[in-house]
Amino acid sequence: MQFTVGFKLNGKADHVVLDGQDALAAALKVKAELPEALIMYVRPQNRRGDTRHPTHALADDAGR
Repeated sequence: MQFTVGFKLNGKADHVVLDGQDALAAALKVKAELPEALIMYVRPQNRRGDTRHPTHALADDAGR
């Protein structure tokens, strides 16, 4: 299942889409990659909304 994780880093909000077994696993992937980030939300991926606002890939998911 894919989750969108919203976070704030250096005063800027951003989000990424990650594969995860659950929301906690997705949030922990972001926190491991960006320890200084503040996790604001985790939700199941919304293809229509996420297409309008493209996400960035983390280093672990860059090959996807």
